[in-house]
Formats: sequence, C-alpha cells, structure tokens
Amino acid sequence: MKSTDTNEFILKTNCIAGSGIVAAVSSFLSERGCYISEMNQFDDPESGQFFMRMRFHVESGEYELEKLSAEFVSISEKFNMDWRMVSANAPTKTLIMVSKFDHCLDDLMYRLHKGEINMEITAIVSNHKDLRPMAEREGIRFIHLPVTKENKAEQEQALLDVVEETGTELVVLARYMQILSDNLCQKLSGRAINIHHSFLPGFKGAKPYHQAHTRGVKLIGATAHYVTSDLDEGPIIEQSVQPVDHTYSPDALVAVGRDTETVALARAVKRHVDHRVFLDGNKTVVFK
Repeated sequence: MKSTDTNEFILKTNCIAGSGIVAAVSSFLSERGCYISEMNQFDDPESGQFFMRMRFHVESGEYELEKLSAEFVSISEKFNMDWRMVSANAPTKTLIMVSKFDHCLDDLMYRLHKGEINMEITAIVSNHKDLRPMAEREGIRFIHLPVTKENKAEQEQALLDVVEETGTELVVLARYMQILSDNLCQKLSGRAINIHHSFLPGFKGAKPYHQAHTRGVKLIGATAHYVTSDLDEGPIIEQSVQPVDHTYSPDALVAVGRDTETVALARAVKRHVDHRVFLDGNKTVVFK
C-alpha cells in the first residue's frame, strides 16, 4: 500500500558480504533519529553478495531525502555498495505497453485505483489502437506506435524518447506482442517487466493454450520476469500456477491463463515499485 508518511524512506543496498554492514547502516540511521520499521536481508553463498532492504522513518523533526542520501555516501563507499534511497511515498513512474489483450492492463489500473500499487502511469504505448478507448476513459495518454520490420528501430527510439520525456522508471509489457530488440532490452535492463504463459513442456508460437489442450496439461502457469535479449528467459520475479484437468476446453484454458497472467504480473509490478526486488546475476532476490 502507498505510504502517507512523507518522512518515511526505503533503503536498498547490496555489496560483497562481510561483517559490520548491518551495524554500520543501523547506527547511521539511529544517529539521525530514524526508526527502522522493516528490515530484510539475504546473504547469497553462491554469488558472495549481501542484499538488504530497510524501511524507516524519522521519529523527530524533518530529514530531507537529499540530505540523508548525501550523508549515507560515506557508508556506501566503505562497503562499496550499490544502493538506492527513496521516499516510501513517491509513486514509481510507469509506462505500460499493450497490444490487443486488455486483461493485464485492466487489472493493473484496477489495483492502482484501489491503492494496491504505488505507481503513476505516464503513458500507455501500443502497436495497435484497440485499447485506446480504455486509456482515454482513464485520462491516460495513449501513444500508437505501429511496428513493422522497416520501422522497428525508429519506433523503439520513439519509445525511448517517451521514457525519457516522462521520467519513466519502469516499463511494463502487459501482453505486448512484439519482440524487443537487443539494443532496447539493454537500455531498459532491470526496469522492464514482461509477462508470459508458463507451461511444461514450453509451447512456442501462436495459440499456446490450444497446444496445451492437445497435450493434456495439468497446470496452467504464468511468469513475470525482467526483460532481457534472451526471449522470455530474464530473471524471474513472480510466478503463478493453477490446476486444470481434461475437462477444460481450449477457451477455458485461455480464461485460466488470463487469471494467472494478471496475478503474476500484478505481484511482480508491486514487488518492483515497493523496491523489494534485487537482481542477482540471472536470478532475483525478492523480499516479500
């Protein structure tokens, strides 16, 4: 849920694991009158990396984010940290990309209205015009960027221009049915989330749920992950599964698939905008 405390902050850090990290950060905050309301940490024995997330607020007086961040530099340099400190109240500026399917977009906007996801939608970008009415009904800027082989590079640059112009921090591919170029994937690394169906075996191409029906699948799943140049193989943030059986028609499987996709994507987006996700090589550390 969105915080209403303007004096509440979130600190994300990761560095090489070692002694004294938690004590140093805790002492830093205590000395400035900060109360730690939530703390998560994980020491990855395989990568040797230490990950920590703290949520805290200043108990007495005011403390600006810029001042806290400037003073924290000495701690971060001591442990050679990658870190980020943000206001817990600030919504993440999010651009949503769609094609013709509306279920993921509709679910995200519903959760936004209910205050479940702390984000601000900067624009909805699509390679089709089908969902323009949905965007305009919500008063959200809709940008039509049709993609062909000939204009793909041009349209991807137009997308990046929108990202920069709007200060977008996160791009969500809410059933956007286009493969992004390697160049675009690199530029959006760690800040673009995709959703796709997840079956065993993996069904490629058109009508995956119909393929699943002919093979008699027993589980329908969906995976939300960060976008990389390896198609549908980016670091996984969230997965959702639902049991099915031989009585399910292809259309029934599609309906179940919509449910799993919306749940997995919404959870992944929420984890990201709540600053709970860390990249750890080809995987993620997610503090739930």
